[in-house]
Amino acid sequence: MNATAHNFRSTTLFALALLLGNSLTGTGRAAALELAVGERSARPQQPQAAVDPRGVIHVVYGVRNTIHYCRSSDHGKSFSTPSELPDLGVVALGMRRGPRIAVVDDQVCVTAIGGPKGLGSDGDVLACRSADGGKTWQGPIRVNDAPNAAREGLHGMASGLDGLMCCVWLDLRHGKTEVMSSTSRDHGATWTSNVIVYRSPDGSVCECCHPSLAIGRDQRIHVLWRNSLAGNRDMYIATSNDAGQTFGEAMMLGADYWPLDACPMDGGAIACLANNSIATVWRRDESVNLQLSPQTLVRSLGEGEQPWIAASERGAFIVWLKRRSGAALWLGPDEATPRQLATVASDPVVAAPWSGSGPVVALWEGRDAQDRFTVMCEVLEMPGKASN
Repeated sequence: MNATAHNFRSTTLFALALLLGNSLTGTGRAAALELAVGERSARPQQPQAAVDPRGVIHVVYGVRNTIHYCRSSDHGKSFSTPSELPDLGVVALGMRRGPRIAVVDDQVCVTAIGGPKGLGSDGDVLACRSADGGKTWQGPIRVNDAPNAAREGLHGMASGLDGLMCCVWLDLRHGKTEVMSSTSRDHGATWTSNVIVYRSPDGSVCECCHPSLAIGRDQRIHVLWRNSLAGNRDMYIATSNDAGQTFGEAMMLGADYWPLDACPMDGGAIACLANNSIATVWRRDESVNLQLSPQTLVRSLGEGEQPWIAASERGAFIVWLKRRSGAALWLGPDEATPRQLATVASDPVVAAPWSGSGPVVALWEGRDAQDRFTVMCEVLEMPGKASN
């Protein structure tokens, strides 16, 4: 599909989304919107979202080697026509490789891993920012201070109060896979010298599981990754109490080990609740596990993989897959039974307003009967209204 045809189709889809935005599903939630569509060779991939304190939904996703951005100012009823970020070279996409997005004040920051060659031969964490709703972009700025250290293509990014942003990635500058970080205080315009979060005594952390992070209202930064230690592939967490200058001792999640001589390519996710408790969700063996604070018991959500978590003032929202390219499920705060989000999905994510009032949204990669590949978005909860 050429650029003209792609832009025409995107514009048509957004107009259709506007018309359908008020239709409801049988659950009372607004119907899912198709934000982007493409054939296999130019399919939209790896959507991510952020909800700012005003309730504006910001979305990014990749198409081939271009990152697209769009936004909704009406709580997900319609979205703007996508804009394109500056050229990042060959962009890492697929299996949780893809862009990340955060909003600080009125500025949007997007990070992605790209390089001239790509495909694991090179790759840097590159940051772009916009102060006008995605109409224009500044950057990219390289976040990793050792060239091509992020060539595995897996990273995470989050923002907090007072303009604090942090980025973490799987780093290969020393030949082994380590977890590295950098912070920014100016909306992603500049980044600090890199700081090691964790170095495995066995050589490498799990090589193909994405790291993630969350920043609490207390400005503590919490990083989650899958380790490779003594033959086990378990989830670990480390915390910085000084805005990312140093990180404390790594701690394993849960009490059970997962002996595995392979990478499950499933990194889990982390969020900070309103009381600064750390909520985590991750896969162990064939099940998805949830822990709403380090002091609570681990809860199995049943069979599944590829989980993601976000937290609003009301609590944690979780999405995951029953199996890859299968049904996507979701669970809201204080709920016991998950609900189906989609019958066919890949790599679902969920985003919630970190502060203020706004909708909770889920996004995922879809595929229809005509073998079209899509990015889908559904509002799970509107401001001030608990999900039905």
